[in-house]
Amino acid sequence: MREGYEGTGPGAITPDGCAVELYARLPVGDEPDVIAAAVPERARILELGSGVGRVTHALLERGFEVTAVDESAEMLERVRGARTICGPIERLDLGETFDVVLLASFLVHAGDVEVRRGMLRACARHLAEGGCVLIQREGEDYHTDVPRERVDPAGFTVRIVSAEPVGDGVDSVRAEYVFPDATWTQTFRARPLTRERFEEALAEAGLKVDRYLTEDRTWVRAVPMSGT
Repeated sequence: MREGYEGTGPGAITPDGCAVELYARLPVGDEPDVIAAAVPERARILELGSGVGRVTHALLERGFEVTAVDESAEMLERVRGARTICGPIERLDLGETFDVVLLASFLVHAGDVEVRRGMLRACARHLAEGGCVLIQREGEDYHTDVPRERVDPAGFTVRIVSAEPVGDGVDSVRAEYVFPDATWTQTFRARPLTRERFEEALAEAGLKVDRYLTEDRTWVRAVPMSGT
């Protein structure tokens, strides 16, 4: 397990506290629609942190070619129809480039600054000329609007129970997922990033915001600083 991360519930738990069985149950949201609207048709996509393939499979159905990367072999076993690569995102170096690099699931908010820097450098390193990076950020009240819960139409409840400071601007966040037949919890470390700090983090990796894709600015299209 990564330091400060843990998970409980049935089935395998990944190093960052994610439960494989849980993520296999979660429905895909509007992520594929946001992504498809921001990139060329049939683009080659490098998906960093694919998990069980919730977004991967939806992108494949839309005609994209996807390479799915995750540090959990148990997660990648659930991915169908995509090339899969198992390993830490922050150390990834495939020696090839892609039209689109996707960093979703709030991974840019990693509590460890060096992990975040490594992830963003991996994004830039694998980007083809004229390509873009799509990044999913936390909502602006993610750490302050707690506790909160949401009942999903599929019949389960998601709770963000707490977000407690652990030092150096990092919070320990605890989430619960309650289904009629099982409950999972995940505790993870996350670093809130204002818009300014987020853009500074991009600049460290040679990236800049091209545009924010959603009104709440949680989805971002970034390009190399030397690009347009």
